[in-house]
Amino acid sequence: MMSRIVILGNAGGGKSTLARKISAKHGLSHFEIDKILWREGWVPTAMNIYTQQHEEIISGENWIIEGLGHLNSLPLRLARATEIILIDMPLWMHFWLAAERQIAWHAGELNHSPAGLSTMPPTKELFRTISEIDRDWMPGIRSLCAEAESTGTKLTRICGVDELDNFARGL
Repeated sequence: MMSRIVILGNAGGGKSTLARKISAKHGLSHFEIDKILWREGWVPTAMNIYTQQHEEIISGENWIIEGLGHLNSLPLRLARATEIILIDMPLWMHFWLAAERQIAWHAGELNHSPAGLSTMPPTKELFRTISEIDRDWMPGIRSLCAEAESTGTKLTRICGVDELDNFARGL
């Protein structure tokens, strides 16, 4: 059976950690969208390169893809998904979790940096982005997920850290 799992949600919500666990449990190739979105120093990848790499990834089988990437790439990714996991926690929780990650990164205690980059994202920019995604992107992402669910794609919505922990334990 083919599995193509998409994990979506705002920054700091645990998408990458959950994807690594699911990938290990089910033997799926794991793709972090931030790795094709960003270059070292938090420089955005050229759109044509991002689009080509995104299309190559989603054309495959048996994968788990986590992250947002460019908004216009989400419908294509969701159309290929057999399952969607939407991490949809309150804004304050994303701020909290992102702050914890920034502190761990600064202390040299972060095991997996976003996009595999060596430099921390500027905290002010990270928090601005989290706020903008919550306000400008999440309503549309929720709609895209509901639309995919209405056509038969399995959707799991996780709204808190306890739900995320329970989901991960249940794998």
